[in-house]
This record gives sequence, structure tokens and C-alpha cells, in this order.
Amino acid sequence: MAQITFSVRMDETLKRQFDSLCADFGMTASTAINVFAKAVIRERRIPFEIAATKTDMTQEQAIRAFEALREQASQNFPEGMSLEEINEEIRQARYGEEAIK
Repeated sequence: MAQITFSVRMDETLKRQFDSLCADFGMTASTAINVFAKAVIRERRIPFEIAATKTDMTQEQAIRAFEALREQASQNFPEGMSLEEINEEIRQARYGEEAIK
């Protein structure tokens, strides 16, 4: 059967940990990915559960939390900012980059 190359991007630390664990199992990361792919095909499903973290928050509690955040924003947010300025603040908070002037 012909072989192909399959590239995957992942965090460097995760890759190092994955390689180390695979070596403990006596296999390469490539072998582990092949084992995973074969299990998915054989079982016709992801062979483990993927789920979002559960929250005990009710809809009413979520609405109260949102309203509290809205009140805090109205008290602490500078007036007169444009949508572009607000989006730039969000981008900086997410990515830690300097503002593009």
C-alpha cells in the first residue's frame, strides 16, 4: 500500500510530551497516529469521548452574570470609543500585540 505524508500542527510542548509518551509505549508519534486512525475507521467513531466542560450555571444565573458584566462595563468603559477602537482593544487583549496606528 502506498504511503503518504500527513502534516499536523500542534503546540511544541504538546508535541514533545506526545513523542515522549509514545517512546514510553515503544512507538513513534507516526505509529500512534496510525493506530488512532485505524481505530476510528474500525469503530466508525472517535474512540474516546469529546465533550465540553459541564456547567452548573442555570439560564437565570447566566443572565444575572451577563447583566452584572454589562453594569461593570457601563461604569468602567471610556465613553466615545468607536467600534474600530473597541475591536482593537479586544485584539490586543487576545493576542498581546501593539495597536496598529
